[in-house]
Amino acid sequence: MARAEKVTAVAELTERFQSSSGAVLTEYRGLSVAQLGELRRSLGENASFAVVKNTLTKIAASDAGVSSELTELLVGPSAIAFVDGDVVEAAKGLRDFSRANPFLVIKGGVLDGKMMTPDEIVKLADLEPREVLLAKLAGAMKASMSGAAATFAALPSQLARLLAALEEKRGGAPGDADAPADAASEDAPEDQAG
Repeated sequence: MARAEKVTAVAELTERFQSSSGAVLTEYRGLSVAQLGELRRSLGENASFAVVKNTLTKIAASDAGVSSELTELLVGPSAIAFVDGDVVEAAKGLRDFSRANPFLVIKGGVLDGKMMTPDEIVKLADLEPREVLLAKLAGAMKASMSGAAATFAALPSQLARLLAALEEKRGGAPGDADAPADAASEDAPEDQAG
């Protein structure tokens, strides 16, 4: 590879590390070209899978400020899945493909600048897609708001029932609040006099 091509390759990898929301490093030894094509399709539209040269990738990762832990994993035939959108979808694609094709080995990855182990990537794949999680969150928020609205709407009617019950307990009709008290005070002197 000529020096100009290496500089271009490093610049492209650096830009991919910086612009991607996540990157997953894999070893692809033993996979055929057809299997690599199948893997690329399984990652979804928001991810790309590229075979990389370790030396150039180490330089690019360093230039992009990626964790040095990732560069330590760059040994043997390496490929990186760069994820631009939903990281969960790409992680599921990698996990499922590696289960069916044991030659694909997930070495680790970086998500929003944080280093991830292969186990963490598999756990990430177990999550539901972003859209489903957002829909569940919206549903939960709507339900709690509906509950709060119902509670606030019920407060005036509950207060009215409480006042009616208090009036009834005093012994008068809701409009005759002062009548029992006046009648009781008029009867009191007669009881004492007699």
